[in-house]
Amino acid sequence: MSDAIISYAAFILADAGLDITSENLLSVTKAAGASVENVWADVYAKALEGKDLKEILSGFHNAGPAAGAAAASGAAASGEAATEAAAEEEAEEEESDADMGFGLFD
Repeated sequence: MSDAIISYAAFILADAGLDITSENLLSVTKAAGASVENVWADVYAKALEGKDLKEILSGFHNAGPAAGAAAASGAAASGEAATEAAAEEEAEEEESDADMGFGLFD
């Protein structure tokens, strides 16, 4: 639960335009009445050091639908190709049995 609290504190700091530091994260969580270990604040502060959290989040929003649509169309195309390949293999197997003069149940 501490990671969620620190995440929300980071969002609050980013929205206010303040630096995301360990001290600021701990002061926001303390003001909210939450108890968080210092290690979580240190980890988040180091991970977000020099980064714009709003820009990171907007990047996820902008890339989401386009990447999903491309993946879906690629999956549909590969699914059609796999179906066609399977049909061709079955046709070849049937032809090879007929050439030998016997089938599975002969």
